[in-house]
Amino acid sequence: MSDKPAEAPKKKGGKMKIVIMAVALIALVGGGVGAGVYAASSGLIGGHAAAPEDHGPKLVPKSEQKRPAAGGEGGEGHGGDAAASGGKHVPSGGDGDKYASNYYTMDPQFTSNLQDSVHVIQVGIAISTPYDDTVIENLKTNDIAIRSAVLLALGDTPEEQVFTSAGKQQMQQRLAKAINAVLEQKEGFGGVSNVYFTNFVVQ
Repeated sequence: MSDKPAEAPKKKGGKMKIVIMAVALIALVGGGVGAGVYAASSGLIGGHAAAPEDHGPKLVPKSEQKRPAAGGEGGEGHGGDAAASGGKHVPSGGDGDKYASNYYTMDPQFTSNLQDSVHVIQVGIAISTPYDDTVIENLKTNDIAIRSAVLLALGDTPEEQVFTSAGKQQMQQRLAKAINAVLEQKEGFGGVSNVYFTNFVVQ
């Protein structure tokens, strides 16, 4: 009899377990790398993905300003497009605005009492924006709310303000602010840069 302990029988399944664990580890690492590549390409991480397309108003450079065709009619409330004049853009001279002015006239005119006064004011207004037609479409869509805001602003105008140029300029600024407030509330973006008077009568 030998004093050597009996050797334990070799387990045949030991190598199989190592192979299965190696395959599982490779699958796990491969899946992680794949998920990382997908996340990076879709913009979830790293910030290298293309920015989402913006469908909001866009500034219109002066070189792309809409111009009425010679002898023809312009667009509704603002000039016609460059294609009407053969697709040529007229370069702007001097030190004018960097961006085009897109105009929209609000019809009908506005009539309102003045604050603490027996006088009534009747004004026609046109709105300008350096942005594309998105702002004009927003003005048309929200016409009722904008008209209400304009009438409220006119009703808060003191009588002495309507008889001076400085007072009228203050009115223009207040009206632009009131219109932008409505657009920001309804559309999330204002875009109105100026309000102009096309008619101004105090009775």
